[in-house]
Amino acid sequence: MDFKTNNIVKAGLFLAFGLILPYAFHMTGMAGAVFLPMHIPVLLCGFILGEKYGVLIGFVTPFLNSVLTGMPPIYPIGISMALELATYGFVAGWLYRNRKINVWVSLIIAMLLGRFVSGVANYILLTFGGKSFVLQMFLVSAFIKSIWGIIIQLITIPLIIKAVEKTKGVVSVNG
Repeated sequence: MDFKTNNIVKAGLFLAFGLILPYAFHMTGMAGAVFLPMHIPVLLCGFILGEKYGVLIGFVTPFLNSVLTGMPPIYPIGISMALELATYGFVAGWLYRNRKINVWVSLIIAMLLGRFVSGVANYILLTFGGKSFVLQMFLVSAFIKSIWGIIIQLITIPLIIKAVEKTKGVVSVNG
């Protein structure tokens, strides 16, 4: 992993943003499961710093949120979210920075793969924990209940990435 001071500071900022944004949503009564505030900093981290930082920040953020605020509960949501967000950060960074795939395509693939990993993780965690996993409930939660968060991500993330490319040249690949 590239441990340049600049990248470590940026990763710390993405982590802080991943802690503050969900907390602000919960404090104002806005549902995190609807608006997905923890997802945005992780996706941005993957796009801007690459897959190694994206997977790390994605994995750590839900656990730190759980320890500091109690949200999400560690089992099973925190564990499945850590795997989901780690997938988001890795896939977004790897596709966009290494494979030079368009920001929109990279984002959509990362979001779909992350949700797939979340579904598999929830299935494993719930069935081995003696509870039932209902695919229809998962799909509604992952795609219908969270539609506003998905729309927000599809609008804001490409705009932010384009702005970062123009102002700093930090991410200078096609998109």
